[in-house]
Amino acid sequence: MQPRDCSLQVFSAPMGQIMDRLQAFGEFEIIHFGDKVILEDPVESWPICDCLIAFHSSGYPLEKVQAYSSLRKPFLVNDLDPQYLLHDRRKVYEHLEMYGIPVPRYACVNRKVPNQDLDYFVEDEDFVEVKGERFWKPFVEKPVNGDDHSIMIYYPSSAGGGMKELFRKVGNRSSEFHPEVRRVRREGSYIYEEFMPTGGTDVKVYTVGPEYAHAEARKSPVVDGVVMRNPDGKEVRYPVLLTPAEKQMAREVCIAFRQAVCGFDLLRSEGSSYVCDVNGWSFVKNSYKYYDDAACVLRKMFLDAKAPHLSSTVPPILPWKINEPVLSNEGLTRQGSGIIGTFGQSEELRCVIAVIRHGDRTPKQKVKLKVTEEKLLNLMLKYNGGKPRAETKLKSAVELQDLLDATRMLIPRTGPGETDSDAEDLEHADKLRQVKAVLEEGGHFSGIYRKVQLKPLKWEKVTKGDGEGEEERPVEALMVLKYGGVLTHAGRKQAEELGRYFRNNMYPGEGTGLLRLHSTYRHDLKIYSSDEGRVQMSAAAFAKGLLDLEGQLTPILVSLVSKDSSMLDGLDTASTEMEEAKAQLNEIITAGTKLVHDYVSSELPWMIDGAGLPPHADEHLPELIKLAKKVTEQVRLLAKDEEENHTEPSAYDLAPPYDQAKALGKSNIDVGRIAAGLPCGSEGFLLMYARWKKLERDLYNERRDRFDITQIPDVYDSCKYDLLHNSHLDLKGLDELFKIAQLLADGVIPNEYGINPQQKLKIGSKIARRLLGKILIDLRNTREEAMSVAELKNSQDQVSVSLYSSKKEDRYSQPKLYIKSDELKRPTNGENKDEDDDKETKYRLDPKYANVMTPERHVRTRLYFTSESHIHSLMNVLRYCNLDESLQGEESLVCQSALERLCKTKELDYMSYIVLRLFENTEESLEDPERFRIELTCSRGADLSPLEKKDEEAKSLLREHTLPIMGPERLQEVGSCLTLETMEKMIRPFAMPPEDFPPPSIPAGFSGYFSKSAAVLERLVKLWPFNKN
Repeated sequence: MQPRDCSLQVFSAPMGQIMDRLQAFGEFEIIHFGDKVILEDPVESWPICDCLIAFHSSGYPLEKVQAYSSLRKPFLVNDLDPQYLLHDRRKVYEHLEMYGIPVPRYACVNRKVPNQDLDYFVEDEDFVEVKGERFWKPFVEKPVNGDDHSIMIYYPSSAGGGMKELFRKVGNRSSEFHPEVRRVRREGSYIYEEFMPTGGTDVKVYTVGPEYAHAEARKSPVVDGVVMRNPDGKEVRYPVLLTPAEKQMAREVCIAFRQAVCGFDLLRSEGSSYVCDVNGWSFVKNSYKYYDDAACVLRKMFLDAKAPHLSSTVPPILPWKINEPVLSNEGLTRQGSGIIGTFGQSEELRCVIAVIRHGDRTPKQKVKLKVTEEKLLNLMLKYNGGKPRAETKLKSAVELQDLLDATRMLIPRTGPGETDSDAEDLEHADKLRQVKAVLEEGGHFSGIYRKVQLKPLKWEKVTKGDGEGEEERPVEALMVLKYGGVLTHAGRKQAEELGRYFRNNMYPGEGTGLLRLHSTYRHDLKIYSSDEGRVQMSAAAFAKGLLDLEGQLTPILVSLVSKDSSMLDGLDTASTEMEEAKAQLNEIITAGTKLVHDYVSSELPWMIDGAGLPPHADEHLPELIKLAKKVTEQVRLLAKDEEENHTEPSAYDLAPPYDQAKALGKSNIDVGRIAAGLPCGSEGFLLMYARWKKLERDLYNERRDRFDITQIPDVYDSCKYDLLHNSHLDLKGLDELFKIAQLLADGVIPNEYGINPQQKLKIGSKIARRLLGKILIDLRNTREEAMSVAELKNSQDQVSVSLYSSKKEDRYSQPKLYIKSDELKRPTNGENKDEDDDKETKYRLDPKYANVMTPERHVRTRLYFTSESHIHSLMNVLRYCNLDESLQGEESLVCQSALERLCKTKELDYMSYIVLRLFENTEESLEDPERFRIELTCSRGADLSPLEKKDEEAKSLLREHTLPIMGPERLQEVGSCLTLETMEKMIRPFAMPPEDFPPPSIPAGFSGYFSKSAAVLERLVKLWPFNKN
C-alpha cells in the first residue's frame, strides 16, 4: 500500500520544502486539490486519500472538508472541529485555561452593538476595570476576532501616556506609536490583558506533533516597530532553546487543540512563560534543519497511522542530503551592522555590568506652605476617604486639576505688592501663585514630575452634619508640592549618545556587531531603573542608542526597562549617618577648622577628614550670599515684567494641549522660547524667581546669622542649569556665583556621603548594599554559566576523538524527533536555581538550528540606572573596602594612581558611570582563579571644563545646551589582574547575601493560572508516552 497525502491549499515555500522531502522517501504520492475541486465539486467526487492535511483560512469551506472527512475517514494531521475555536480569542483563552496552560491575566468586554455602554466596564486615566477586575496601564487591548490583527497597547501617564498599535507587517513597520491617544476603543468587543514585560522579545513556537517543538525569537513590535531584515529582505528570527516547562506547554497546546502542526506565541516574563495566541497551521521559514525534522516527523506520523507494517526508522542518510547546498552565514544589514573583528585569542568578554547616573535634569524644587482655606481642606478630605488625621497624596491628572481649580479661586486678584496685607499674607499669596504656576506649567498634567502632599496639622471638634454629636475636622494642613527634576532635551541626548558609545566601545572586537550578538540571542541584556522619571527616561534613551532603536521613548521604557526602587532608590538606610556627616561638615566649614589644610603635604590626601574642601571655606560664604542675591534680584525684575504684561485671557488658556509624551523625550531645544527671551523648557520667570528666592532664603538666615551648608549643592545645581540652559538671559554675576558654588560644592557633595574613608565606606555599604549583592549574583551566574559551557566543550572534545569529523557528523545527523521525558520534569525550588536569576527572562540561541558562526558565544549585560547617591556609594565601597576590619592587610580594589585621580575628581556629574567587565581566559585551567578577570573603569560623566574656555566649542555647546560625556578611566594598573575570586572576597562583607533577596513572586492576579503541580506533570508524562515504539 502506498499512502497518499492530500493538501487542500496552495503550497507555501516551507510547505513545498517539506513535501519535496516527504516525496524523496519514495513512500508517498502527494495529490494537491485545486480551488475548483474544493469550491465547486461535491465531496463524493474528491480524490480518495489516506492522510489529509487541511487547515482553515479566509473563504475556505471547512464544512465541506468535514463532510469529506466523515465520508472517507482519512488520517487527519490537524483535526477539523477545533479549527473553529482559533478564530475567537475568547475561546482560545478559555480552552488554554481548561487544559491548565498559563495565559496572561485577562478579561472580556462583549458588546452587541458598537459603542454600547456597559455597566461592568469602567475607564479611568490609568486603568480599565472589567466586572470589578482592574487592569492598570500598560495593558493590551485585543479584538475578540482572531483574524483582526489591530492590537493596541496603552501606556501609563507615569511613562508618558499614549498608545501603540500593532499590526501585520507593512514594509519595515510592525507597529506605530500614537502619543495623543489615551482612551480605549469602544466600537467592538475586546479582550483586556496585563502587559507582560518580555525584554523586547517575542517567541514563536512551532510544533510538528506533540513530541516536537521548535522555537524562534524576534524583536517584539512593541519596542520600536522597526522590522529587522536580512539581506534577502526576510525578517530576522533566530532559533532559541525552550525550557522543559515550555516544551511541556508546546505538547499540551498541540493536544488541547488537536492540531499536530501548530504555531503559538509565547511570552516570557518574570521567570514564567505564558501562551498569548494560538495560530494553528504554521511552519518555520528558511530553516533547512527544521524542514528535515518536520518531514521525518510527518513521515513517522503517516506510517504509524496508515502503514504500521512499514518501518518508520529514519534512514542513516536522508535522501535529499546528498546534493544539498552549503549555506553561507547570513549577515545582519540594519544600518550597516555586521560581524566586525573577533575576540582576543584566548580572553573573551563574558559580562558587562554598568551603574549609570541619569542625564541632565532641571533643578529639583519643593514648595511648603501651611493652608487653612476651606477649599483645600475639603480637597484633602475628598481624597483621603474623609479621615481628618490622614495625609493625602495627589498625583493623577484629575486630582491635580481639582487642586488647580481650588488654587485659582484662592489667589488674590491684586498683583504682588499691591495690598496693605502683612508680610506673612503676602508670602502665602506668593506661594499659592507658585503652586498655580507649577500646576499650569506646560498645560497638561504629566503625573510623573509633579506631586502634592497634604498633611493635617491642627483639628477642632465640630457638630456633625445631622446635628447629632461631634466629629473631628482639620483646620490647618501642610501642603508640600514637589516638582522639577525633569530630564532635559540635553539629558536625553547625553543618554542616547552614551548608549551608542557603549555599543561601539564596550564589547571588544564587536563594534556595531553588538547588534548582531543581541539579535542572535547571544546577548543577555537586562536594564534596571529606580522609580524616578528622569532615571527611567535616561535608561530608555540609553537603550535606544545601545540597540539602535527608533521612535519615542515611552514604548522602549515599558518594554525594556524594569523598575527596582528598593535596589536603586532612596537614602533611608543611611539617613542617620548622613545627618551626622553633614553636621560634622557644617562644623568644619563654619568654624573654619584648620584640619583640612594639612592634607597638602600628606601622601594620602583622601584619608583626612573633610578632604576636598577648599582652605578657609567659610570665607567664601558671604560672597556666595551676595552673588545669589544679585542673580535673584535680576530674575525678580524679569518675573515682575512678565506679571505686568500678563493680560486676560491668560497665555495658559490659549496654549495648545501639551503633548506629554513628546515633552518627556524632547531631544531638541525650544528655539521659539529662546528667541523670545524666555527661560528654556517650560519654566516661566515666576517659577524661576521662586527657585532663586527659595535658595537665597534657605542659604542664609539673616535673623540668626546662620548659613545652611546643605543648600550649597542646590545653589550649584541651579547655577549649572542656568549657565547651560539660560545663558541667553545674560544674568550678571552668574559666572562668578557658579565658580564659588562649584568650589564649595566640590568639597561638600563628596563629604555628605562621609567626611572620611571609614564613614564613606559605612554609608556607601548601607545605601548600595542591595545593588552590590545583585552585582555579585550577576558575576557568579556568569562564571557558572561559562564553566558549564567549558566543561561541556571539554567532554565533547574528548568524545569527538573517537567519532567521525564534526562536519561529516553534522551533515548526516538524525533529527531530534522526541522530547525526552526527563527534560519535562520542572525543577523544584531547591534544584540549582538562583532565585534572583530565575526572575530574569532569558533567550538563548539554539545552536542546532542557528546559522551563526559562533553559536556558543554569549555575553551578559546588566545596566543599573540610578541617582548620584548610589554612584558615590558604590565608588566609595570599591575604593575603601580594604579598610574594613575583616579585610585588614588587603590592597584596595582601586590602584594608587586612580585613588589620587578620584580624590581630585570632586563631582560625579550627569551620566557618570562605573563599569565592571568580566573576561574569561580560556587557556587557563578551570580551577585557576586567573581564568576570570575583572576590569574596573569609571567616568566622571558630563564635562563642564569646555565652557570655561569661552571659545568656539563653548559657544557651540551653549547653543545646543549640552555637555560632552567624559570617556572611561581605568581603576587598575595596566597589566594587573583583579580576579573574580578577589573581587567577591572584597565586596561580599558589604553586599546583601543572595539568600536575602526575595524569591521571585508570581505577579498579582496570576495565581489562578498556575494550576499544575509537579505531580500532575508526572502523570501527564505517563499518560502520553513519548516514544510510541
